[in-house]
Amino acid sequence: MGLLEGKKGIIYGLRNERSAAWGIAQSLAREGASFALTFLGDREEKDVRKLAPQLGEGSVPLIAPCDLTDPAQVTALHEQLKETFGTLDFVVHSVAFAKGLDGRYVDISADDFNISLNVSAYTLVTAAKAAEPLLNPGSSIVTLTYLGGERVIPNYNTAGIAKAALDASVKYLANDLGPEKGIRVNAISAGPMMTLSARGIKGFVDMYKFSAEVSPLRHATLIDEVGDTCAFLVSNLSRGVTGHILYVDSGYHILGMPTRE
Repeated sequence: MGLLEGKKGIIYGLRNERSAAWGIAQSLAREGASFALTFLGDREEKDVRKLAPQLGEGSVPLIAPCDLTDPAQVTALHEQLKETFGTLDFVVHSVAFAKGLDGRYVDISADDFNISLNVSAYTLVTAAKAAEPLLNPGSSIVTLTYLGGERVIPNYNTAGIAKAALDASVKYLANDLGPEKGIRVNAISAGPMMTLSARGIKGFVDMYKFSAEVSPLRHATLIDEVGDTCAFLVSNLSRGVTGHILYVDSGYHILGMPTRE
């Protein structure tokens, strides 16, 4: 029996084998969970459908389109989730998109600010609200955040502001959803990983290498480390944990002014 045997849920944000969501999907499937996977467009659908069979027979009974900024798609998805699973035990939100990463933050346009906050932060609220009627008592909602919401990271700009909003949303959602059904809401603050979206940030490769060199554990964050941490947060082992940000970054977040030796 795996740690998550019989648990049912949904994972948003899987794009390819480098995605944090892929590490999460592998860990959750290994521990016995079954879940739906979503995609945005034709290209993403192809990649998700290619990866899903690797998780094992029965692990992914539903693959469906869902743009969390589209109310009609959110409604359609949750009708499918109810039909497929009946109820849910977890929601994993690994969704982010930001515009206006280059240049000065003070020069960011209102449009770039709004789309970044909507996709990277408000979609967690959307996912939580849509899933709430289906979530069993003691269910778990987990999102992915980053240190850029707490500290200034070069060329992160609106993404950092969105992560700060996401971090605050975790706390407010935990307070809203805990009293009646004991639904827990937590975040994993992962260190730099070679994901598709991260590689689009100017200077990211240098930041990735630097983090690996100076972090206390002296290695870059791996998607399977994030996956196993998510399995813990989804499981009953973390039943007393909510509104928390759990760092999985080889200890980088504890450093004041990190320098190469």
